[in-house]
Amino acid sequence: MVAHTPLTTWTLTLPESVMHQLRARLFPGDGEEHAAILAAGVVRLPGGGGRLLGREVIPAIDGRDYVPGERGHRLLTASFVTKAALHCRDEGLAYLAVHCHGGSRSVAFSSTDLASHERGYPALLDVLRGQPVGALVLAQEALAGDLWLPDGTRTTIPQTRVLGRPWQTLYPSPPPSPGRADPTYDRQTRLFSDRGQLTLSQLKVAVIGVGGAGSLLVEYLARLGVGHLVIIDPDRIDLTNLPRVVGSTRWDARAWFTHDSRPHWMRRLGRRTATPKVRVAARLARKANPKMAIEPIFGDATDSAVVGRLLDCDFAFLAADMMQARLVFNALVHQYLIPGAQVGAKVQADRITGELLDVFTVYRPITPDRGCLWCNGLINTARLQEEALAADERQAQRYVEDPTVVAPSVITLNATASAHAANDFLTVLGLLEAKAEHDYLRLRPQNATVYYDGIRKDADCPECGRKGRFARGDARRLPTRARH
Repeated sequence: MVAHTPLTTWTLTLPESVMHQLRARLFPGDGEEHAAILAAGVVRLPGGGGRLLGREVIPAIDGRDYVPGERGHRLLTASFVTKAALHCRDEGLAYLAVHCHGGSRSVAFSSTDLASHERGYPALLDVLRGQPVGALVLAQEALAGDLWLPDGTRTTIPQTRVLGRPWQTLYPSPPPSPGRADPTYDRQTRLFSDRGQLTLSQLKVAVIGVGGAGSLLVEYLARLGVGHLVIIDPDRIDLTNLPRVVGSTRWDARAWFTHDSRPHWMRRLGRRTATPKVRVAARLARKANPKMAIEPIFGDATDSAVVGRLLDCDFAFLAADMMQARLVFNALVHQYLIPGAQVGAKVQADRITGELLDVFTVYRPITPDRGCLWCNGLINTARLQEEALAADERQAQRYVEDPTVVAPSVITLNATASAHAANDFLTVLGLLEAKAEHDYLRLRPQNATVYYDGIRKDADCPECGRKGRFARGDARRLPTRARH
């Protein structure tokens, strides 16, 4: 099951497609030992430790690249190792040699394996120029790692997450059975099991945008028992938020100060001192789950300093509709292998007559292997350019609509989208049974219909394609803005 490990460790994340390639190479069905190189993106985390991101499998051809050694075991040839190491160095990736062992749920390096690492990996570190070097040994349901870091330290890889549906977590040996879950969650553990509840308690989840849909997600995640929540939003509560932002009050909106009858200076003061949405969301989460670690970030998800606090998250929900937020979220999913989902509700009305044109909610799972927001035409470049301008520039160039015209919004529509998102999140974790993997979900309550928007994937996409951001980690810059 999924587990969030301390920041002082190094973990490995594999997209399901990369794991399929590894298994096909290492377990072709002949019972023999085979090998490959895994080129992996590197994420160094502020608190120490990091994440390795499986990007590319370089197969070692038996008899040419993987040959019998003098000490009675097989080894990779010097020419193959050199070529693969130079490729990893040039791409800014870690070098991980992978081979298979027999067995199922437990696996370990042999003494011969470890001795070969000690002979060769110090020199490989010099070749890689600052990137980690290591080895993985894979059994059918277990994986162990020996990682050598540029600072001279050496560590193991205690867990590997495979981003399938559901996720799979591989360990060197089976983890101990969990104790009884907090009795608060008795009704949930009857469905999820004690281990499933432990899984939730060890996850770090981000919610980007805590307005109507995001505030509901915060409450759901807190009551489910998620252990660590990052909440991001740059806005403050106003009076029009109260019908749909869960947990908000008239005092948060400074309703007495901002009433139309108040002087201009008082209304401005009220707006400037209104409670940030993240503070309302944190208060809501803390009441629902006092044991939860909560990071409220009163800021913009497109700021580089803010995004840096998301790089060790296990999952991210995007509940903000700014195109720049979509761009950064999309890059996080594919560059850093942090799966997530976009959630929202839309009410389209004629600006002149007020006639309703369309009402729908959407839930879009975004994962490294299944296409991205770019591929599916969900990032509008004109709006990206518009949002990049300062507010006065946007108004002067008329790139935005009349600011007094706002889109309708209703809490029940947000609840529909958020509930689907939370349920599918549980399915991804393996806590609810997945009957099938669905496409983007669109629900229209006016005629009680459900639509599935097919997901497109462009192999040459500069965002999710193998020549783009895919699993590059810190080797590629995110499309963020530096904070002024």
